[in-house]
Amino acid sequence: MKFIVLGASLMLLNGCSDDAASVSLGLFTTKDVKVTSQQDPIIKGVTCHISHVEANLDFSDPSDMSIACRQTGPITAEQLQAIDRSKSGDVVFKASKSILFKSLKVRRIYDPQTRTLLYLSYSTKETSGSHHHALSTVPLYNTQAWQWALEQE
Repeated sequence: MKFIVLGASLMLLNGCSDDAASVSLGLFTTKDVKVTSQQDPIIKGVTCHISHVEANLDFSDPSDMSIACRQTGPITAEQLQAIDRSKSGDVVFKASKSILFKSLKVRRIYDPQTRTLLYLSYSTKETSGSHHHALSTVPLYNTQAWQWALEQE
């Protein structure tokens, strides 16, 4: 059973990901705040940093998380044409948070009215009466995709 818990905790995020930071929450706890760095798999010019608590030796990590996404490279019209531009967008990152069906997901959603990419992180399991979530935005202004976004009206 310990190997299952260890395996679940090691499945932090799918894809190429590295811990950008790891901060212990104290001497007498097995919980750490982990910050991972994720590049959007289609919009390569966007990098998201996702922080969450990892509870070593527990069956389930807490659902709280935070996300900050920024433009770190070019964003092109070709990339935007390749994404799901529906109101629900695409799941671009996923992490297991327990051995029993709880995960952290990040969706990319395009807002055509503001010409902005929204990155919504959320827990798939309700805890303490809430599905925890966080939001970060990346405006397309001053990117290579800006003219394409203007022409979509």
